[in-house]
Amino acid sequence: MMDLLARPLSVVAHDAGAANHIFAWLGCKHATMCLTGPAWQLWEAHLQKKNALGSDSWLTPQRKCVYSPSSRLDLAAALDGAVTVVTGTGWESSLEHDARKLARDMGIRSIAVIDHWVNYADRFIRNREQVLPDEIWVSDSYAEKIAKATFPTVQVKQQTNKYMEKLVAEVESCQTSTTSQANDRILYVLEPIRQNWGELTEPGEFLALDYFMANLHCAPVSQDAQIRLRPHPSDPPGKYYAWIARQLNPQVTLDLSTSLAEAIAWSNVVAGCQTYAMVLALACKRTVISTIPPWAPPCTLPQFDIIQLSHI
Repeated sequence: MMDLLARPLSVVAHDAGAANHIFAWLGCKHATMCLTGPAWQLWEAHLQKKNALGSDSWLTPQRKCVYSPSSRLDLAAALDGAVTVVTGTGWESSLEHDARKLARDMGIRSIAVIDHWVNYADRFIRNREQVLPDEIWVSDSYAEKIAKATFPTVQVKQQTNKYMEKLVAEVESCQTSTTSQANDRILYVLEPIRQNWGELTEPGEFLALDYFMANLHCAPVSQDAQIRLRPHPSDPPGKYYAWIARQLNPQVTLDLSTSLAEAIAWSNVVAGCQTYAMVLALACKRTVISTIPPWAPPCTLPQFDIIQLSHI
């Protein structure tokens, strides 16, 4: 189906979630890449991996590239000559929204990728202006149902989750015979909390961490477990250093794995609020725990196998 996309093709992404799916689905062969922020960092990392392997890996050469770590990109140049544009639907930037708006004005068909299960309508609104794509892609039946109910006039297509398939295979290849089965290696996958949790004394991600540590004795884990914190791709460097130092616990450290697959392979338990990495860990047959406190809005991840710490 991907080969039937009308080309030339442009890809515009900022957040990591949708970018991971887009790269896995399209390979971005002969596409103009317009990337910033975490998406740009992902692309750079995969290009480095490709060069190290001396092969095409799963990314193939692009038609031309205007990716940059900054947010100042010429969208008109990125969409020049394209007949299809595929974008993410992230929160950290207006880049993807602006690309869909420009594509509409230029008569270019736009496809938007939704990589989670929350705030669907708000993803397409900036400054009170709604710009919907011609088509929406999702990667599971839960998201397909939500998208169709939210956008009845937009075509919604569920695609095979190639990103998940690839990551599961990578985790299996990283597995070793020394991987423990005693629930004594906890990978905590972090994310900025953007939901309204009321009047907070500090960001929600830190309150969830505090709740997790205070109630660790209730969780199905070893009480002397190693705990590694893996920052979200959008987190600034050093965000969690002070919090880790306050724990006065040598078992709590920052995850230094080179990839999410490597980090999950090390773990036998994965904890977090409601980041997509938890869904990937579940697919890798890890015990997965949501650490959202009981006074906050409930976890929005639809997978029933995720343990809710607040319900134990």
